[in-house]
Amino acid sequence: MKSILVIGIGRFGRHLSRKLIELGNEVMIVDKDEEKLVELLPLATSAQIGDCTKEEVLRSLGISNFDLCFVCVGSNFQNSLEITSLLKDLGAKYVVSKASRDIHVKFLLRNGADEVADPERYLAEKIGIRYSADKLFDYFELTKDVGIYEIPPVESWIGKSIKEVNFRVRYHISILATKVGDKILPLPSADHIFKAHEHLMVMGHYNDIEKILRKIN
Repeated sequence: MKSILVIGIGRFGRHLSRKLIELGNEVMIVDKDEEKLVELLPLATSAQIGDCTKEEVLRSLGISNFDLCFVCVGSNFQNSLEITSLLKDLGAKYVVSKASRDIHVKFLLRNGADEVADPERYLAEKIGIRYSADKLFDYFELTKDVGIYEIPPVESWIGKSIKEVNFRVRYHISILATKVGDKILPLPSADHIFKAHEHLMVMGHYNDIEKILRKIN
């Protein structure tokens, strides 16, 4: 469990806060618009109305007590820069700032952000890869070239074991888990038999995954 500050409760900040709370973290939410806080008041550990571009407002929050600070002020880039810089000046341990354009990333990093999140770009890239391949159920990027992919088994594998297919050597990717409905079997053994109705959670280079997807009807 972490102590987390989320500044800016717009669409992104609201969804982020909900997920952080769901995962068991202590979350303080802050926005200068009281109406944006109302929906999360029953869920958040605490809430504060205030303009975080003002140093005295941030100072009153006890910034150094938080494990992580999110700056989700995407509509006003100048405000985002100012808040990011002030957070670091006040002893923030780790700051993640939201960006809406590529040029924002560079400036936010220069102004103290430890990490920059660009949710629109991330989602666009994920959707692009997801829908360019007919048999790719889901995708999670690890690096520019490597990711985790959810795919069906190739028809010729069905009824054979991972060992019989010689999966790792032949395809240069690793099977992290198999999935049937909502049930997931992590790290299947070499004796696991491929089934027609299961999904495979695999990790590897996209070029290697693409070769497998071409084999799926």
